[in-house]
Amino acid sequence: MSENPESAEVVPAGTETLDVLSSGSGAFGIDGTPDVSGYGGLVRRVYAAPAATRPYGGWFDEAVDTLADALGEAFGPAVSKVVVAYDQLTLEVEREHLHDVMQTLRDHPGLRFEMCLGANGVHWPEDAGRELHVHYPMLSMTHNRRLSVETTCPDEDPHVPSVVDIYPGNNWHERETYDFFGVIFDGHPGLTRIEMPDDWVGHPQRKDYPLGGIPVEYKGATVPPPDQRREYK
Repeated sequence: MSENPESAEVVPAGTETLDVLSSGSGAFGIDGTPDVSGYGGLVRRVYAAPAATRPYGGWFDEAVDTLADALGEAFGPAVSKVVVAYDQLTLEVEREHLHDVMQTLRDHPGLRFEMCLGANGVHWPEDAGRELHVHYPMLSMTHNRRLSVETTCPDEDPHVPSVVDIYPGNNWHERETYDFFGVIFDGHPGLTRIEMPDDWVGHPQRKDYPLGGIPVEYKGATVPPPDQRREYK
């Protein structure tokens, strides 16, 4: 018996072999005609970017080769994927090698990424075994270059090494990612919540966190009644 074409899943061309990071249904984020029927019949998927192939273009090849030479045999196990998308170079780094990679990116004279501009968490429940991602935007003031580093960890073992000893400005960024996503940064000098109360249960920016019905509290914050709020004229 042949498959009913109306029930067959339609996969966009070129994405057949890509990992699905997220999927959902509804009217928002759908390419093409929006689903206004109310039945949620259209499916929106977010796909992982594919690995780039040589030549990467511009200074990207030079930077990757410099990092590879500096790390030596550790480069292969450390950098699992090189991605070039939207004119941005991204290095996907295995978490056990993250600290060494970040140290090299900062200190090698051919790289000199002196600034790490944060540690941003993302939760992809459908990315099995690597549900939690941490994204690090990097800036080299010496060479006027930007790249991104990304590492992952599973929900069951949400540990990533801290890079605060390399980039002290990441202290509060790592605390925020711990607070909202539950990523534990091993070696952080004071990993506590930064916005939610210390006794808060759960991590509010995870995709499995319940929506609504939970009173929001912030340290030292109060919301006065509407008739007592200050007006600015």
